[in-house]
Amino acid sequence: MNMLSTARERAEVEIPPYVPSGNECRLFEIAWTRQLPLLLKGPTGCGKTRFVSHMAARLGLPLSTVSCHDDLAAADLTGRYLLKGGDTVWVDGPLTKAVREGGICYLDEVVEARKDVAVVLHPLTDDRRILPLERTGEQLVAPPGFMLVVSYNPGYQNLLKALKPSTKQRFVSIEFDFLPKAQEIVVVSTESGLDEARVAPLVELANRLRHLKGHDIEEGVSTRLLVYCAALIDSGLTVREAVRVAMIEPLSDDPDVKAALIEVANGVIA
Repeated sequence: MNMLSTARERAEVEIPPYVPSGNECRLFEIAWTRQLPLLLKGPTGCGKTRFVSHMAARLGLPLSTVSCHDDLAAADLTGRYLLKGGDTVWVDGPLTKAVREGGICYLDEVVEARKDVAVVLHPLTDDRRILPLERTGEQLVAPPGFMLVVSYNPGYQNLLKALKPSTKQRFVSIEFDFLPKAQEIVVVSTESGLDEARVAPLVELANRLRHLKGHDIEEGVSTRLLVYCAALIDSGLTVREAVRVAMIEPLSDDPDVKAALIEVANGVIA
């Protein structure tokens, strides 16, 4: 019995819904089976995190998700000594725990973390698959059931937070984007409860606003925001109010930009 089928048999939790746009599920399974680190890149809210949750449940693997931020240091991932009951004890971080026990460690928006994080990841992403813990003197070897997955948004970076080529070339990479309109309508309708006919103009509006990315707004409307908007409408909010609070306000704080976005919305929604 191979490792993939064994993991599937262990799966006892409900698998989070996910609509594939290509062969990303098969690629993920191959990467895990062959012990390859995986890099997911794509715009905010296009389904990267949902995809990882889906695949972890599908493979029957424990999942540790870390949302990276400016203050996240290597020690937050590997662990540190803490005082407990008057004693100083070592406490594993999420990355170390995953390496010891197996499973998926997912670092969301890895470029947001401090630079020393990349140094920790490098020996885990080559043929060594090791995690040196200098403070404990250990050198952990990742088991076959361990997988490192990281994600980032290549369209939302500055030169200080770009993922270095030397790091990118250590990963198998899958590029994500928003779903085609027909598929996105189904996803938003399913998750919000709003019927597809009423979701369709919301998806059309989202696509028009996404074309403004890099001009009036830094990011386009995510599928997540679309679900929020549709859920508000399904709960009785008017379409215009739901669009304003879930699709316009999150995109900009500039009054002139918001007025322009509302004008675009008025041309699409009833």
